[in-house]
Amino acid sequence: MTGRVIKNRVMSAFDAFEIKMRAAGMGDAPVAVFRRNYEALLRDETGMIGEETIEAAADLPDSENLEAGDGADLMGRTVVIKLNGGLGTGMGLQGPKSLLAVREGVNFLDLMVRQIVSLRESSGEPVRLLLMNSFNTSADTLAHLQRYESKGLAAAGEVEMMQNMIPKIDAESMGPVEWAQDAEQEWCPPGHGDVYPALVGSGWLDRLLDEGVRYAFVSNSDNLGAILDPALLAYFAKADAPFMMEVTRRTAADKKGGHLAKRKSDGRLLLREVAQCPEADLDDFQDIAKHRYFNTNSLWLNLEKLKLQLKADAGVLPLPMIKNRKTVDPRDPKSKPVIQLEIAMGSAIECFEGALAIEVPRSRFAPVKTTGDLLALRSDAYEVLEDGQVRLRAERNGVPPDVILSGEYKLVDALEPLGVPSLIRCDVLKISGLVEFEAGVVIEGEVAFSNHQAERKTVPAGVYINGEF
Repeated sequence: MTGRVIKNRVMSAFDAFEIKMRAAGMGDAPVAVFRRNYEALLRDETGMIGEETIEAAADLPDSENLEAGDGADLMGRTVVIKLNGGLGTGMGLQGPKSLLAVREGVNFLDLMVRQIVSLRESSGEPVRLLLMNSFNTSADTLAHLQRYESKGLAAAGEVEMMQNMIPKIDAESMGPVEWAQDAEQEWCPPGHGDVYPALVGSGWLDRLLDEGVRYAFVSNSDNLGAILDPALLAYFAKADAPFMMEVTRRTAADKKGGHLAKRKSDGRLLLREVAQCPEADLDDFQDIAKHRYFNTNSLWLNLEKLKLQLKADAGVLPLPMIKNRKTVDPRDPKSKPVIQLEIAMGSAIECFEGALAIEVPRSRFAPVKTTGDLLALRSDAYEVLEDGQVRLRAERNGVPPDVILSGEYKLVDALEPLGVPSLIRCDVLKISGLVEFEAGVVIEGEVAFSNHQAERKTVPAGVYINGEF
């Protein structure tokens, strides 16, 4: 297909998308990003990264060797951006995932606020908090934040940046999908890489720079281990780098997840996801001794340099496009097939000359993606501090317990009758079937509980060590 044909095809096909996005209030930045990704889709770009084109990332600096106590003077020039657009529907939640209880009466959002307030008090600087909400999470999040009005953390104009939304693509016509049964299903989130066009399109990038903010620490709202660290901030500022990614060591459980690497052609760091790995290279991809680091999705941005890079890239960072094939109604596998285009914010590491990566302890990576993660977080394997920090107990040596739950526990509500056993000395906990833990149950080593009956099985108080019960 010639370039002229491609151009005509893009121009005629994209008009309908742009009209739809403009009608929904989307500005120049998200439209430009979607256009770029749509063009890549029509060119059938695969984004494959062969093993022969990269080398393993090695000899990264270790954050645990940084000097403590530095960076307090930079706090007032820093904004903490939390990605807060998710509903947690996979866990049965109807509202923002950040409103999920971590301890009784305390949720993710409460702990984020505690962290900011504590940082302000300890540094004496006005540390900023900015939540990237979606249209699905905005109202409930702002309603919950009203309790923090006295802290200056309640007004939408001070704490909220809206995530953009993009049209789903009809897999047959390659135009905007139409779904009369539920028009909201015609739209999808663009992935957390939307943080860059959202910063620009919302006006927040210019506003922050005008107010003297120079650095941003960006992380997922469900990663309670990701807290603004003054030592990391000082290291990033001193390096005068445009971008820094926090990475940690891959384990066997992470071997199918993306990894950090270095491109041979220009020496730049990049991320390679399994979807970008040729089948012939899968053994290398899963070799955690060779490719040792994965992205925690906690990033540091120099906002001045970000603005310069965006200008150099005509306003759109050239992030790899991620193509997902789904149905227009995700709950109905027989509904119309669609294509959803996403971008990942960590992949921007390859867009910046001089981008850095730094190894951090696993304690800074504690996301809650499943009910098993949540059960572990609610247990004594973790401690919740008054300043909002959540961390693994020292006895865990940086390794969280591996909690594997059967399908009966897919939804959060199913955890309530289960109870929370002691997991501080647990390596692996497997639960299959309906089980209820009495108070005083202690799990040590690798333990499995199973129940094949319809009636719930009660596990009496006691210590359970290495075995099946």
